[in-house]
Amino acid sequence: MRALRIILIVVVVLGGLFVIADRVAVGFAEDEAADRIKSTEGLSSTPDVSIEGFPFLTQVVSGELDDVKIGIKDYEASTGGTNAATAKIRIDDLSAEMHGVAFSGDYSSATADSATGTATISYDELLKAARSEPAQVAPGVTAQVIGLSDGGDGKVKVTVSATVLGTKLPQPVSVLSSVSVHGDTVRVHADSLPKLGVELAEGRIRSITDFQQKIDELPGGIELDKVEAAEGGVDISVKGSDVKLVG
Repeated sequence: MRALRIILIVVVVLGGLFVIADRVAVGFAEDEAADRIKSTEGLSSTPDVSIEGFPFLTQVVSGELDDVKIGIKDYEASTGGTNAATAKIRIDDLSAEMHGVAFSGDYSSATADSATGTATISYDELLKAARSEPAQVAPGVTAQVIGLSDGGDGKVKVTVSATVLGTKLPQPVSVLSSVSVHGDTVRVHADSLPKLGVELAEGRIRSITDFQQKIDELPGGIELDKVEAAEGGVDISVKGSDVKLVG
């Protein structure tokens, strides 16, 4: 009985030491990965990296991590524009979960088999893509988008100000618009047209109400998947395969 008790104590102690070593190793790996991702993606702040699953060390031996979660507070994506003011768009709270992360033998690179995630584009950021300066839509008629907000039921409320024959409409007009993803582009399309007080061709009005925003160069090559209007902005879902974390 005494020998068995000693064996049990030794097992418990060794198990405890293994757990401690495992947690120390995973903490070091998370910090190292965060620094590498910051450098690779040119981020202004260090992202949050969480390596899921236990034990970590056995995953390292196998050469593949089950799941890795990455959180980036603010990410500036390319819009493909040439104007410095609109060449980038800020994406808030980008959170991605990487599955089946395999790394090279010297740990210099890591690639995820698949990835899913979410993020938000604020309405102020998306407004940069709209016609925010007065534009002539017909002789004597100018209009511009002055605001975007949550219209409920997954719609964006687009608020337009117009001037007709030198007289500004007493109140801005609003329309509910659908938002959708087409490749690397978010499109906003009015469900109905605003009444500007004069008869105008649909195409002229839509040149104001409808707009699109390209979002390119997301981290690791992830891509836009779905989009929906929400209270704080437009919520987007992202996905990808063979996503490169580092290297």
